[in-house]
Parts: sequence; C-alpha cells; structure tokens
Amino acid sequence: MIERSAERDAAILATLPHVPRLGWTAAALEAGLRGAGEEPAAHRWLFPTGPAGAAEAWSDLADRRMEEAAAREDLAALRTPARIRRILEIRLQQTSPHRDALRRALSILALPWNARIMARTLARTADAVWAAASDTSADFSWYTRRASLAGLYAATLTFWLREPEDTAAALDFLDRRMTDLARAMRPKAAKAS
Repeated sequence: MIERSAERDAAILATLPHVPRLGWTAAALEAGLRGAGEEPAAHRWLFPTGPAGAAEAWSDLADRRMEEAAAREDLAALRTPARIRRILEIRLQQTSPHRDALRRALSILALPWNARIMARTLARTADAVWAAASDTSADFSWYTRRASLAGLYAATLTFWLREPEDTAAALDFLDRRMTDLARAMRPKAAKAS
C-alpha cells in the first residue's frame, strides 16, 4: 500500500511544472517544494524511495482523481466496456496537461531496478479503473479483468503519447483493442457457428 498524505499530494502538484525540464529528480522535487514555500529537503522524507517513488505517488494521485471524476458522472446506465472507455478517457484528459511529466515518469519507471514499482503502478491503475466502473467480481475473473485492462491501458497510453494531442485517436485505438479482446474471449463454439 502506498503512503498517502495531503503533504505528499501537495508536493507532487508543486513539482509537476518542473518535471518537463528537470525530469523526476531530486532537483525537480526541491524546486517544487521551494516554490510551495516548503523545506526543499522535505522530499527525502516525503518520498524516501526517491524520484521513482514520487512518480508512483503521482500515478496514485491521478488514480484517485480519475475515480473522483468518474463518480461525478452517471456511468451506471452504460455497459461495462463503455464505462471502462469513459473512465480511461477521463484519465487521458486529466493527464493531457502533463504529457511530458508522464513521459518522464514512464522513462524512470521503465528502468530495470524500478520494474516492481512500474508493475505496482500499472496494477493499481487497472484496479482503480475497475473500481470506478463498479466491478464487483470476487472470483478468478477479478485477476483476469485487471490483467487484461492493464495491457489495454499500457498499449493505449503508448499510442496516446505518440500522437500529438489526439485523445480521439487514442480512444479509437482503445476501441479496436477492446473489440479484439472481446473477440478473443468468445467461446470457441460461438466462433464455429
């Protein structure tokens, strides 16, 4: 479980404007804290695992904000795939002003020694999306749904980061991947008919 606090959230928000120039580094964290009127060295105890931990904390904050935004919408009338699509659209829209920070976060989390943090971050996001979609599964499908969504989200995010500010194209890409997944999950008997 990731540590959460208002101080950590505030430090992340203050750091975000510095990340495109400085990356997820101690310098960016110090600049953010200094700009917020806090002790620059506070990043050492707020994020004891360093910049990778700060990037993970940002992802967790983004997950919570995505869930809050989804809760303000009436998603109950939508079928599950449409709910998932809308929730991921919210996530992309919220992240759009911070594309460079996201690129920098992914580059630091992709380092081999941060593989565990990257996996934990992706799993947490997939779980947050399913929670926002009101998933109540408690059997083996709980795991398969999250694993499938983690793959869909990672692929969509990669596509989205390649496209110049085109969320619609990324959502079209997501739609195609969801259709492919649904087709692959159909029982073999349905395929034979």
